[in-house]
Amino acid sequence: MEREFMEYDLVIVGGGPAGLSAAIRFKQMADAAEKEFTVCVLEKGSEIGAHILSGAVIDPIALDELLPDWKENGAPLLTPVTANEHWVLKEKSKTGMPHILLPPLMSNKGNYIVSLGNVSRWLAEQAENMGVEIFPGFSGAEILYHDDGSVKGVLTGDMGVAEDGSHKDTYMPGMELHGKYTLIAEGVRGSLAKGLIAKFNLREGKEPQTYGIGIKELWEVEPEKHKQGTVVHTQGWPLDAATVGGGFIYHLEDNQVAIGFIVGLDYANPYLSPFDEMQRYKNHPAIRPLLEGGRRISYGARAINEGGFQSIPKLTFPGGALIGCSAGFVNVPRIKGSHNAMKTGMMAAESAFKAISDDRQGDELVDYTAAFEASWVYKDLYRVRNAKPALHKFGAFLGTIYAGFDMWMNNLGLGFLLPWTFGHDADHTCLKPASESSVIEYPKPDGVVTFDKLSSVFLSNTNHEENQPCHLKLKNEDTPVEVNYNIYAGPEVRFCPAGVYEFILDDKGQNPKLQINSQNCVHCKTCDIKDPTQNINWTVPEGGGGPNYPNM
Repeated sequence: MEREFMEYDLVIVGGGPAGLSAAIRFKQMADAAEKEFTVCVLEKGSEIGAHILSGAVIDPIALDELLPDWKENGAPLLTPVTANEHWVLKEKSKTGMPHILLPPLMSNKGNYIVSLGNVSRWLAEQAENMGVEIFPGFSGAEILYHDDGSVKGVLTGDMGVAEDGSHKDTYMPGMELHGKYTLIAEGVRGSLAKGLIAKFNLREGKEPQTYGIGIKELWEVEPEKHKQGTVVHTQGWPLDAATVGGGFIYHLEDNQVAIGFIVGLDYANPYLSPFDEMQRYKNHPAIRPLLEGGRRISYGARAINEGGFQSIPKLTFPGGALIGCSAGFVNVPRIKGSHNAMKTGMMAAESAFKAISDDRQGDELVDYTAAFEASWVYKDLYRVRNAKPALHKFGAFLGTIYAGFDMWMNNLGLGFLLPWTFGHDADHTCLKPASESSVIEYPKPDGVVTFDKLSSVFLSNTNHEENQPCHLKLKNEDTPVEVNYNIYAGPEVRFCPAGVYEFILDDKGQNPKLQINSQNCVHCKTCDIKDPTQNINWTVPEGGGGPNYPNM
C-alpha cells in the first residue's frame, strides 16, 4: 500500500518524560546553533499524560539541567517532600524504621510529590512552544527499515479497522514518519522496543529485564488526616517472605493522597493477585483510618522496570536508540526512574543533534552510549545493582539486610569490596504449578475502602473502540487452557489488574475457554511479561484507546 509520509530530522515515539525531554533538548541545541531541524513526538494516548502513571516522587536533577527556570515557568512541582517515613508492616502492626539506618540515597530531601501526567503535560507545552510537533492519539504500530536494515522511522496504526479486518466508514490508513534518527520512548515493555531488542539482539550479554506491577489509587481524604509533603514507604504485609514488593503513601496538595502497592513479577504462587494484595493492603490498621471518610478519585496500573543496571540492553541500533523506560533505568530501592528517563532522553538527543549536524543519518549513536557510561545515571544504577536481585535470591528478610549492607558500602565508597553483580531470572519462568502452591483467599471488597476490578477500571476512564481487532494476540489459541488453566490455575485472571482475562465454563462447570475483554485493558503490559509460556503478545490498539488518567 502506498502511504503518505512525513519527514523529520528526529522522530520520537512516546510522549512521556523521556521523549519530551529528548525533544526539548534537541530543539534547544538546534536553536542555539540557528539550525532549522525538525522533530516530532508520537503519543498513543488520547492526549499527552493520558497513559502516564507513576507514584510519583520526582528528583528534579534532570529538570534542573533541562529547564533551569522551571519554577518561574510554572512547572507543576507543587509539593516538596517534608517528611519521609519507612514502615515495616505485620498484619496488625507497623514498626517505623529509623531514617538514620537507611542508606542516604533513600532520602527524599529536595524531591517533590507530583502527578507525573501533569508534569508531562507541562513538558509538552514547553516543547510545542519551541516548535516540536506532537501527535497524540496515534500509536507507533510498526518500525520501518531502509534497504540496508537501518531504521527509517515508524508507521502509525491504521484507524477505523473492524474486528474482522474490514475497513469501516471511518477508515484512515496509518502514516509513515521518516527520521534521520528514531528514538523509542514507549515506556515499559513497549511493542516496538520489544521487536527492536529481538531484531538487533540488544540483550546479548545482558541479564533479562525483570518487572514489578504497580497498582495506584488517588484519594481525597479528610483535611484533618492530610499531611502535605509526607512520603511513606512500606514493606512486609500483606506479602509473604518469598514475595518482593511494598507500598507507598504520598500526601500531595489539595487533601489528595496517592496510595499504591507494587508486587515484583518474579512471584511464584499463581494464585497471587497483585490487585487484591493492594486492596488487602488498604485494610491495614495503620492505613485504613486515613482513607475512611475519604473519596477514591482515580485508579490505574502499570508495569515497572526492576532489572536495573545489569538488565539495561545495548542502547543503540542503526538509525536510533532506546531511551527512558524502553531501556529500563529505574532505581528500584529509590522507587524512582523519571529523572533517569529524562536524562537519557537528553543524552540521546545531544548525540542525534551532533550526528545530524555532521550530515550523518541511519548509523548508531555511539556518543549516546559513551555519554550514558560517563553520566550520573550510570552511577545511580550501578551502586544499587544488587538490591532487587538480593531480595529474589535470599528472600524478603535476608535480602533486605543484604541490600542495605550493599548500598551502605557503596555509599561509603567501599563498593569495590563488593565487586560482584547478581543475575536475574525472567519473571515468566518463576511461577510454580498450582499443585505446588497454596490458594490465597482474598476478602470481598467492602465498597468503602476496598473495591473490585471493574469499578476500578471505570475510574481509569479506559475506553477502546469495541469493533476493532483485539490487540492482545495469542500465539497459540490452545495454550491458555492446556497450559495456563490446567497447570497454573489460569494466572492471567489474577495477574491482570483490569479484568481483561476470564475463563468461561459451560453449564456443567467444564470445558473452560479463555475470554479476552480487551476493552478493559489499561496498557500495563503485565500479561505480556508474566504469561508463563509467553503466549500473550501485547500490541498497540487503535490510537487514542486505553486509560485517560487525569491526574496520575
